[in-house]
Amino acid sequence: MTGTAKPTDGNAPVALSAAGESISAARKAIALVLKRGGIADFTFEARILIEDLAGGSDPIDEAAAIRLTDALARRLAGAPLWRILGAREFWGLSFALSPGTLEPRPDSETLIEAALSHLAPRRHERLRALDLGTGTGCLLIAALREFPQATGLGIDLSPDAVATAMGNAARNGVAERTAFRQGNWTAGIDERFDLILSNPPYIGSAEIAGLDSNVREHDPLLALDGGPDGLTAYRALAAALPDHLHPGGLVILEIGAGQEEAVIALMEQAGLHHLASHRDLGGHIRGLVFGHRP
Repeated sequence: MTGTAKPTDGNAPVALSAAGESISAARKAIALVLKRGGIADFTFEARILIEDLAGGSDPIDEAAAIRLTDALARRLAGAPLWRILGAREFWGLSFALSPGTLEPRPDSETLIEAALSHLAPRRHERLRALDLGTGTGCLLIAALREFPQATGLGIDLSPDAVATAMGNAARNGVAERTAFRQGNWTAGIDERFDLILSNPPYIGSAEIAGLDSNVREHDPLLALDGGPDGLTAYRALAAALPDHLHPGGLVILEIGAGQEEAVIALMEQAGLHHLASHRDLGGHIRGLVFGHRP
């Protein structure tokens, strides 16, 4: 690798490995620069950068060295790792990112686990799925990969997100079973669905400024800001979802910390019945499951 990168801890600039060095030596050099730059998980990030950007060349060739040097400079300047790489894994699948999309995160996999848990007997039926605020399309696409006869519709207010989701559907082999379009929640939709998924914006407006800079400065505000109390989107969903859910169908919503009771109340007031709450890997309630009242 050519060039130098200046760490943020006040140490002198660190020379990076030259092209022609082994993968192992380059990975160690990158880890050292990341560590001195204050990156907590420097070993993991060095490995990911090498795996994604070295192109399988060992020793490192000149093109790979340039890619790695550029990526490292961006990381030290504060860009999130997955934004630099342009994609992130979700449910074992790769999803391209864009400025109009949130990064898919492991916590959201709770919704797919919930769908599989509750709809296991119907896994091979021709289900119809709806993803509201689809972003990268990760929830809908992951669900369609698990329900091989299902088809789905993804809606997002951002045209950039819609274009990204369409590309991700093709990337993950479900383009022929999906459609994506720009829209405001269920406006203009005149059908019912067996599975409705949503990871709506749920951060209180006043809390945005206190978010980690990786989120605050790089994830789209449209996908974060849930209004004064973080519940604005859930009110809109509560008003709309009962009329778009088939009998026996499920609504599965992602929520933020401490929102379980409030979101359940909103949905039940609208006529839906709370069936279950699911915890993420950190033990926090992350997914809420609703259906029509028995």
